[in-house]
Formats: sequence, C-alpha cells, structure tokens
Amino acid sequence: MASQKINTLSSSKNSTFQKIKNEYFWRTIIIACGLFIILLTLGIGFFLVVKGTGTFIRMHHTVWEFLFSSDWSPFDSTTESGGGVGAAIYIFGSISTCTLALLFVTPFSLASAVLMTEITPNAGVKLFQPAIEIFVGIPSVVYGWIGLTVLVPFIKQLFHPKMGGYSVLAASIVLAVMIFPTITTVSADAIRSVSSEYRKAAYGMGSTRWQVLYKVVIPAAAPGILTGVILGLARAFGEALAVAMVIGKTRAFPADILSPTNNLTAAIASDMGNSANGGEQNLALWTMALLLFIISVFFIFLIHIISGKEKKKHA
Repeated sequence: MASQKINTLSSSKNSTFQKIKNEYFWRTIIIACGLFIILLTLGIGFFLVVKGTGTFIRMHHTVWEFLFSSDWSPFDSTTESGGGVGAAIYIFGSISTCTLALLFVTPFSLASAVLMTEITPNAGVKLFQPAIEIFVGIPSVVYGWIGLTVLVPFIKQLFHPKMGGYSVLAASIVLAVMIFPTITTVSADAIRSVSSEYRKAAYGMGSTRWQVLYKVVIPAAAPGILTGVILGLARAFGEALAVAMVIGKTRAFPADILSPTNNLTAAIASDMGNSANGGEQNLALWTMALLLFIISVFFIFLIHIISGKEKKKHA
C-alpha cells in the first residue's frame, strides 16, 4: 500500500511538472511570435525611414517640395540629382479617390450592417454575411479587370468625358466595392455588441424600431462603426493594382471626378521596378512608400484612441 501511494504521488508530481513544462513552452512560443511581429514591424519602419529620408538627406530636397509641389521630374540616375520630386499630384489623387470611395460606400455598408443585425438577423448570419465575406477573398486584379472592361466603358458611354472613362470616379467606385466588406462586417459586429438592455429600455419607453435604431443602437455602436470606416480607408489608401488599371495614370491634377489622375500606390507600382537603385527617382518613390506607412500608422493610432475612449466610457 505504501509503495502504491508513493508511486501515485510520484506520478502526480510528474504529471504536474509536465503540465507546467508544457505551459511554459507554449507561453515562450507565443511570446516569441509576438516579439517577432513587433521586431518585424519596427524593422520595416526603420528600413522605410532609412530609404525614404534619402530624398531629403542625400538629394537635399525639402519636405515642403515633396508634399506640395507638382513638379515631378526626378533623375533616374545614381550620379545625378536636382530634378523635381513634387508628389502633390499623387497625394491629391490618393486623397480624392479614397475620400470619394468612402462617401459612396459608407451609407451602403451601414445599411447592410443594420439589415444583417437588426432587420433580418437570421438571414444576415446565414446568408448575407457569408456572401459579403466572399468579396474579401477576391483578388484585387479581378476588381481592376472588371472596372477596366465594364466600368470604364460604361462611364465613357454615359458621361462622354474628354479623356475617356479612366477617371477619379472609376477608381473611387472600384475602391468602394473593395472596402465594402471591411466596413460592413466591422459595423455589423459593433451593432451586435450593443447590449440588448438598451433596446429593451427604448422599446419600453414606446420607441419604434427605427427610433431604437437611429437614436439608441447606432449612437452606441458609433465607435465600432468609425473603426470600420477607418480600416476601410486604410485599405483604400494601400490599394495599388486595381486603382492603377482604371485611374488613367496621368501626371496632372484632375479637373473633376471624370478626369484621370494618378495616386501614390499606382505610381510606386509602375515606376519602382524600372528606377535605378539609389537614384533620385528611386529614393523619391521610397519616400512615397514611407508616407503611406506613416498614414497607416496614423490610422492604427486613431483606432486605438477611439477604442480607448469607448473603454473609458463603459468603465
């Protein structure tokens, strides 16, 4: 009996030791993966800062010139400098297309989120949300190709613009379709997270369904909806291929939404592979990439600020 107790205790200790060992092992793996992601992000940021600041440090251009000048004529040589690196046209192209896309898609995304969560929740979970999530997996080249073969000719036939259907409008519509799933799914999750007690209290006071929606549910879910909008905007700023196929890629400010222009991502995608490494044009393109990275970081911080305020509100 004594030997059996000793064996049982020994087996129990070994089992406990093994569990602790496994716990520390997996915790170490998880911490290592987290640290790797942090170091990778910092490494990418450091690399972009080193390459992107070459326009100002090595080529002696100013930040003002890069941001606000439209003179884009950099030398594609490692031995020459002194050309223009004004990226204002590309920056304005990115801002105009993304802003217009956001204006197009936000009402539709919000309406779809409300439909999935409040109007037809069962069909929303089983039918609408899976259908919307399919859009996430479609490659961007497919959106661009449909825009090129269907949307651009349609705009040309409908409005008869001087430069054809390649335009800010075409790029904005393509971007709107691409960011629609992001904004819709995040908004739907935000609306679902609103406590049912809010709805019951509003109904108890005699509110109609629509009054509950736009006076209680939507305001309560506003931070989450805004987070979805910011995530969609970040996706729009980073899109290159689909936009490049329909925007026209002309180096000029658009006169209106039916005019072609260019943006940061399309310019980088089309010129980076053909520029001399370390040359003035190459460094200017890296500066564009650094600007996009800064914009992405800004969006992330903005989301954290919104989330932090929401947590304090409910604390």
